[in-house]
Amino acid sequence: MALLGFYELVLLVVICFLFVSYYRSTSDGLPMSWPLVGMLPELLLHVQQVHERCTTLVAQTGGTFLHKGPWFCNMDMLTTADPANVHYIMSSNFANFPKGPRFLKIFEVLGDGIFNSDTDLWSNQRKLARILINHQTFHRFLVKTSHEKVEKGLVPILEHVSKLGLVLDMQDLFQRFTFDTTCILVTGYDPGCLSSEFPEVPFSKAMDEAEEAIFLRHVVPETIWKLQSWLGIGHEKKLSEASKTLDNTIAKYISMKRDELRKGIASEEQEGFDLLTSYLKEDEMMKEGLKFDDKFLRDTILNFMIAGRDTTSSALTWFTWLVSTHPEVQAKIREELKSVIPEKEGEKWRIFRVEEVSKLVYLHSALCETLRLYPPVPFQHKESIKPDTLPSGHHVRPQMKIALSLYAMGRMKFTWGQDCSEFRPERWISDGGTIKHEPSYKFLAFNAGPRTCLGKDVAFTEMKAVAAAIIHNYNVQVVEGHPVAPNTSIILYMNHGLKVKVTRRWP
Repeated sequence: MALLGFYELVLLVVICFLFVSYYRSTSDGLPMSWPLVGMLPELLLHVQQVHERCTTLVAQTGGTFLHKGPWFCNMDMLTTADPANVHYIMSSNFANFPKGPRFLKIFEVLGDGIFNSDTDLWSNQRKLARILINHQTFHRFLVKTSHEKVEKGLVPILEHVSKLGLVLDMQDLFQRFTFDTTCILVTGYDPGCLSSEFPEVPFSKAMDEAEEAIFLRHVVPETIWKLQSWLGIGHEKKLSEASKTLDNTIAKYISMKRDELRKGIASEEQEGFDLLTSYLKEDEMMKEGLKFDDKFLRDTILNFMIAGRDTTSSALTWFTWLVSTHPEVQAKIREELKSVIPEKEGEKWRIFRVEEVSKLVYLHSALCETLRLYPPVPFQHKESIKPDTLPSGHHVRPQMKIALSLYAMGRMKFTWGQDCSEFRPERWISDGGTIKHEPSYKFLAFNAGPRTCLGKDVAFTEMKAVAAAIIHNYNVQVVEGHPVAPNTSIILYMNHGLKVKVTRRWP
């Protein structure tokens, strides 16, 4: 009872300070640090606009801002959008900034997968994952799966809604597309989420609920969300139920795949095969000390599923909105797509092959520009092992939470220039007409240093296949008055989806 009384008191204090904070700030416009609760009231006050608020604060403080958390909760957080700090943390002093034990607690639903793990466990998983993802058999499977899902899954729905003049939530459509595609690539099984009936898929819904709970664990003191977990209430209850759904579904996939392999049923090698098949077929020499039991496979599948579904669908949603609201960009992409169509075909409805769009410079640039402004993972969380000083001069102590704000990084004038808030794909094209390389510590959408994303090429392959099919064949118009704003989650989706009307360009 004493414990509950203490937290009730803290909650009351926070509520009082919320009202006060609304009307009062420091003389320089930065949030007040109050006795006992620190800057938590200000954080809660702006939690629905957390990304924009973070951008304002780091811009106002030269790129790095120290958020003071409640006393005795170890919630002080240094937020940075400074490329020099990012390079130091992610590359040059990588060993001192692992994910850390608190990251593992917050993301415990991901188990010991590649996103949560550190040291040898992470290194061994990454080595094997890199080999399998870069293997020609997986690449063939990726190309085949992406093309088929566009042709037989995405396009029929676009045709259906365009003929009937229906309003379509493109965000929901992209989530379904990437969920099915990722599930096929990772497990070999198609959950059939991408259908004109728009069925509810428990596994996909469970992933959404898990991500909401994970985000709240970032802004609520650990003792509070642990208490909720113990009592079985709130988002922690949803997380517990979601975890069971995820576990049961993945266990079914693993069992089915083991049975298939025992019976000699497997994908034809000339067409490639899924990652689960690859993991189960690996010989002992390739396992790098990893134990290939059901828990390892469960954690690996879930990590890949979240990475493949959420990041790509988020990027496609923001890309579609940006292109549809910038007709000059859309026109340039259409001209570029026209350049790869054989002259004998003429202009008509068509689906592009992956190899046709893989080298298109302007399309690639428009996707990069989308990721700069709306990175699918808007922030990263690190901790230091020992005391350190960042290039910005900020001191960090052991286990201090450090947040890298990718959303803010794309909006810093000192990094991207005065036009940093504009959607301008041309900034990615060199004077010679090729893709301009930007260092990963400046453009962090695919991570940086030793943890650079292994699925970068996979993501671009899928995004280009989808983007080419939609932009060449359809006009997409956002419904008038539809609000567009980022949500508050670990994945940067639109808070209200993306409601559009789709019309066919060709007879």
